[in-house]
Amino acid sequence: MISTNDFKTGVTFEMDGQVYQVVEFMHVKPGKGSAFVRSKIRNARTGAVIEKTFKAGEKLPKARIDHRDMQYLYSEGDTYNLMDTENYEQVGITEEQLGDAKKYLKENMVISVSFYNGQIIGVEVPNFVELVVTQTDPGVKGDTATGGTKPATLESGAIVQVPLFVNEGEMIRVDTRTGSYMERVKN
Repeated sequence: MISTNDFKTGVTFEMDGQVYQVVEFMHVKPGKGSAFVRSKIRNARTGAVIEKTFKAGEKLPKARIDHRDMQYLYSEGDTYNLMDTENYEQVGITEEQLGDAKKYLKENMVISVSFYNGQIIGVEVPNFVELVVTQTDPGVKGDTATGGTKPATLESGAIVQVPLFVNEGEMIRVDTRTGSYMERVKN
């Protein structure tokens, strides 16, 4: 059991048969009445964020979430095949379970997979990935000084805005949390 007084960002708990993770929280002690905890919590399965107010000291069952490093092997239709890096067991997951992470996946990449009661509830790719630009408009001499951007398609299929001087075939670093260009990478 976990008390609402012990809420911290990232804490997971069970409520109404679902698993939730604390995104934000604030302990409030009004002048009159008893204290309470105002929070934003994310449903671990659906990703939906809701606001919920709890009584201070209210007890909730703690959810045990297991995190395992898994290597992305290949995709077959809408199934993505992963391999556990410890026991080499292979697991297939759907695009829905993968979520936005699929935009940054490339073969042999190691990702973190979250399990609850043996079921996959979330996937996290590294914060920064290096991907090759497969399609973009060509750069023009002098474009380096203007600060404009253009869309570029990456090897994983993701489309990001890049500076005008980036060309096809170059490797760039992308921040997967925001989906934004960081820098060019020397091959």
